[in-house]
Amino acid sequence: MCSSWTVSIDNPGTRQVAEFISFDEWNVWYQKEHPESDEVNDEWRHAPRQLEGVYSVADAVVVGNLLMTLLKHSDRVTSASLAQLVNVIAPIMTEPGGPAWRQTTFHPFSITSRLASGEVIRPVTAAPTYETARHGEASVIDAVATVDEDRAAVFLVNRDLEETAQVTIDVRSLGSSRVVEAVTLADPDVYAKNTLTEQNRVTPAPNTTAKLTDGVLTVELPPVSWSAVALG
Repeated sequence: MCSSWTVSIDNPGTRQVAEFISFDEWNVWYQKEHPESDEVNDEWRHAPRQLEGVYSVADAVVVGNLLMTLLKHSDRVTSASLAQLVNVIAPIMTEPGGPAWRQTTFHPFSITSRLASGEVIRPVTAAPTYETARHGEASVIDAVATVDEDRAAVFLVNRDLEETAQVTIDVRSLGSSRVVEAVTLADPDVYAKNTLTEQNRVTPAPNTTAKLTDGVLTVELPPVSWSAVALG
């Protein structure tokens, strides 16, 4: 099934804040899978395996959405460090004497770092909501945009577990005329992971549904997906 939703992007305004926040060492961390008693003891070992979480498609969508949230609050959050970078709850894994490979969470982090620049714009989203266990209602579709002198980017998440979303985005205020790049990270198996034996099981794929016509961007978002669209 496919639902249609709209996103409206306005020119960024100027906000004055008195304090700034450092959001240090954030990540997806399944603490119950790595109890402290299993990781810490009195024995000194050389390079022990610790907290080597293996991340799924769903985890990557969460990381991508967390990055979008940090962008939305970049007027206040001026430093936000991912914890960690290699092996320990990390986007990059290595094997002693063997290869290194990208976890699913590497991709939204890398793509956002490459595409997001300039002013951050918080879109006004018209989409259905769902009830969360701890934080009340949340929108099925989330979005944020950035705009610089010569480029813009839109980042989107579809949180629906089953339905593809047809999203319409008014980007006239961004001054863009073409889609430069559009990628989506998704998989029919939301628990699919990249491992030593399947290092590229999950990778971002070109999203060929992204079209820009007369200042209106349309794009289809698969269920449980993170997407990035670069505009020029």
